[in-house]
Amino acid sequence: MIDPHIHQWDPFTSPRAATRPAKILRVAPFLKWALIKALPVSDSEFVGDPSFVIKPYLPQDYTDDAKPLQVSAIVHVEAGWEGKNHAASVDETRWVAALPFGGRAPKLGGIVVHADPTEPDIGAVLDAHLAASDLVRGVRCIATHHSDPHVRSWAKDDHLLTSTAFVTGFAALAERRLTFDVWLYSHQLPEAAALAKEYPETTFILDHYATPVGLFGPRGKHTGRSANDRAGILERWRDDIAAVAELPNVVAKHSGLGMPLLGGALSQSRAALTDAFGPLVTYTQEMFGPDRTLWASNFPMDKPTMQLPDSVAILQDVLGDQLDPRKMFRDNAARVYSIS
Repeated sequence: MIDPHIHQWDPFTSPRAATRPAKILRVAPFLKWALIKALPVSDSEFVGDPSFVIKPYLPQDYTDDAKPLQVSAIVHVEAGWEGKNHAASVDETRWVAALPFGGRAPKLGGIVVHADPTEPDIGAVLDAHLAASDLVRGVRCIATHHSDPHVRSWAKDDHLLTSTAFVTGFAALAERRLTFDVWLYSHQLPEAAALAKEYPETTFILDHYATPVGLFGPRGKHTGRSANDRAGILERWRDDIAAVAELPNVVAKHSGLGMPLLGGALSQSRAALTDAFGPLVTYTQEMFGPDRTLWASNFPMDKPTMQLPDSVAILQDVLGDQLDPRKMFRDNAARVYSIS
């Protein structure tokens, strides 16, 4: 198996948003619940259980979580490395490349880096990433933005992907034949479609079903508060997923099913999770087909909701005979991210 979407971090040795609270709690663990309660709603609902982001998550941790799955290779996706300027993200690539993958842990099959096409130095930053590791395969620049003030936004507005600066700067990715991992919220899917049409030779990977916030229960201040609201979220998601799936250069990851932003209770049974996620899994598979879908764990971000093997079992339970295991769990990821 290949897991094409995991994250690694160590808040004690690398610059992360969790670095300061992690260091505080190392010397004053009794402050844990006070710090958690002080988090904005947008942050606590994003991570679900904040306690796990303040601990290192490294190759052996992933290996332990993946058992008994036989994962032979992983793709690391950028994980919020902080720095003084755009080029600081290159340090994350160097850090990931030096982690002890291989041996008892899966091998490092690829790296998806952070780079921002709106920055004037985008070309130089991409070249620095490529020089830092020959495993760099693609870029992710998070585009999530939500009108609900209590839902976490990374981008300044809904239209990052179609802004003039982004579309122009994106040429630097296309010229270097890098893939682009797209993570946005479901109402932003038309933005992803527009960018993918602009660059038809670039492979776009849709992450986390374009996270339909509040689909399974209330989130933020006013999202998914009623059954009618949630039905509307699903209907719009279906329409926009179908439109994106018409573009042959877009593939979709079955990932992020455990993201707390979807709504609902954390730590449900596998049967309950399977029932809840069935419509997302089935429709995505129907629209994209067996050659343009790939499983990914999104660990440890999905860890508050499910165990890692559950992400595989849910696909098996929902798709049944429609599932081609070789394509879903290995071959498609190997093709998309050029993993030998």
